[in-house]
Amino acid sequence: MAAVPGGGGCWLVASDGGIFSYGSTAAFYGSAGGLTLNRPVVGMAAAPNGDGYFLVAADGGIFTYGPGASFQGSMGGRPLNQPIVGMAVDPSTGGYWLVASDGGIFSFNAPFLGSMGGAHLNKPIVGMAAAPGGDGYYLVASDGGIFTFGPGAVFQGSTGAIPLAKPIIGMALGGSLG
Repeated sequence: MAAVPGGGGCWLVASDGGIFSYGSTAAFYGSAGGLTLNRPVVGMAAAPNGDGYFLVAADGGIFTYGPGASFQGSMGGRPLNQPIVGMAVDPSTGGYWLVASDGGIFSFNAPFLGSMGGAHLNKPIVGMAAAPGGDGYYLVASDGGIFTFGPGAVFQGSTGAIPLAKPIIGMALGGSLG
């Protein structure tokens, strides 16, 4: 799911790349629903001005829709240690970050600010979110462990050491963080 920046709508994406638009500001720009994909879609992010959206597949392939979603590169067709599990858009550059389940970060016209790739993780990474100013990003693991990178990603706590009934499956940034 991706919320339209400024509110008023959101988009949902299915694993086949189908898009569902909700709200007055969530225009439909197209979908990958009719395409044959190498791997399922695992993430989505809104363009900085809300005039488009990005989709990412588990192999790192990127699909862009709308005038504000500019293709900056992808990991599609390149070897990955672990599958891609999420993405976030840099609101400053319009570029984006991809995150793999091992915490590896791939930057495309967005500043690389660090990663968990190569580090021991108790549980795999399942999602990410950009800091509001584009000067950082957050990663979340399935146990709720939070990892912050860059000056704009302020650590607010995590559930990494708390037993959970079910695993965390994603994250979104609230208005008071960052």
